[in-house]
Amino acid sequence: MQPDSAPSSDLIYGLDDRPKPLAATLAALQHVLASFVGIITPPLVIGSALGLTAYLPYLISMALMVSGVGTFIQARRPFGIGAGMICLQGTSFAFLGAVLSAGFLVKQRGGSPEDILAMIFGVCFFGALVQIVLSRFIGQLRRVVTPLVTGIVITLIGISLIKVGITDLGGGFNAPDFGAPGNLALGVFVLLTIILLNRSNTPWVRLSAIIIGLLLGSLAAWFSGKLLPQPLPDLPLVSFPTPFKFGFNFDWTAFLPVALIYLISTIETVGDLTANCMLARQPISGASYISRLRGGVLGDGVSCMIAATFSAFPNTTFAQNNGVIQLTGVASRYVGLYIGAILFCLGMFPMIGAVLQQIPKPVLGGATLVMFGAVAAAGVRILAQSPLDRRSMLIIATSFGVGLGIAAQPNLLHLLPKLVQNLFDSAITSGGLTAIILCLLLPESKIEAAEAHPPLNKIEQA
Repeated sequence: MQPDSAPSSDLIYGLDDRPKPLAATLAALQHVLASFVGIITPPLVIGSALGLTAYLPYLISMALMVSGVGTFIQARRPFGIGAGMICLQGTSFAFLGAVLSAGFLVKQRGGSPEDILAMIFGVCFFGALVQIVLSRFIGQLRRVVTPLVTGIVITLIGISLIKVGITDLGGGFNAPDFGAPGNLALGVFVLLTIILLNRSNTPWVRLSAIIIGLLLGSLAAWFSGKLLPQPLPDLPLVSFPTPFKFGFNFDWTAFLPVALIYLISTIETVGDLTANCMLARQPISGASYISRLRGGVLGDGVSCMIAATFSAFPNTTFAQNNGVIQLTGVASRYVGLYIGAILFCLGMFPMIGAVLQQIPKPVLGGATLVMFGAVAAAGVRILAQSPLDRRSMLIIATSFGVGLGIAAQPNLLHLLPKLVQNLFDSAITSGGLTAIILCLLLPESKIEAAEAHPPLNKIEQA
């Protein structure tokens, strides 16, 4: 079965075509441009929130480097690991809330920055095993994590992260000038710039809206005196990855929220891979399709395990790069090898991270506010595409009520065991687990079941 959403002539290079090096490099650079900000932003946000600024250049380098390795694996598909397509691997926003919760858990116990990173990468390493195992059970998994559950969790992720974005827009955590008019003006300027650029009729302007907004915002901050370039730290010219550089630790309280996000991320990856198959004119049914899905999810899991090993945060298949394939007409998996090589090379130079670290908090907040809001909007869109009957509305209402209610009033759990407090004080875990439990307990009609659990050959990416 071939998708009929667009004529085959739309593709300049098909999946197994080999573009010449110049054409492949130009196509790869466009993918890198579309994904660069998405890759580096989570380390910037996590590092700033948890007081890890001394390690930010290294964390950003590893994020780029591991994204390159993961993208290369997805395209090359060694030993059946990977989808064999352009599946750009980038740092996932979905894990931000769970990672920050794990970091704050260690910080509250008096842990050092190294202890924080050891815990984060330890739980993320074992979480990657969850995704690797789930890659063998794609069909069965969709019976548990339905589009309704996915939409609820993604919406809660976005809503939870908006607090981080708006805090940065005001000047950052514990900033002495928090909420100063100058900070607000900078953040709003970046916000409006991104909005206006996204309304452009030029596709590449829209794809580059966030990176242009950050550049213009940094320039405005420099003119207004908010950006005072600091001397760059004494860093090596080239950075080499070190396995478990910060040590390795584990805690069940920190692990369970991360494992839940890996579960949701697996379902998201299935949708992204299906959209990629359609764009590359590959079957979206049958044995080859299922094999590609399993390989792609397995590739995500292996990429996340490599990320945790070399001090990068969890990766996922970036959906926005499907748009680049559609715009360029280049679906060749060999371009994915070039993308991986470019990202890996960028990650070798820690000075890139040191420069990016100097982006003012209000500028970063103006951009992340849009990005985190877009995460919430994506969740709402998934919910809107689900059949919103009485059962679904009850599950949505209860999950949002529990998740957002506990997040707004965490003292509600203060008399319960510490393990329960730490596990359920996150809107994502409390709301997400509520959604999964209710979906399993509340019966649904046969019609509702057919709509909620379509066969894999019916999956389509919105």
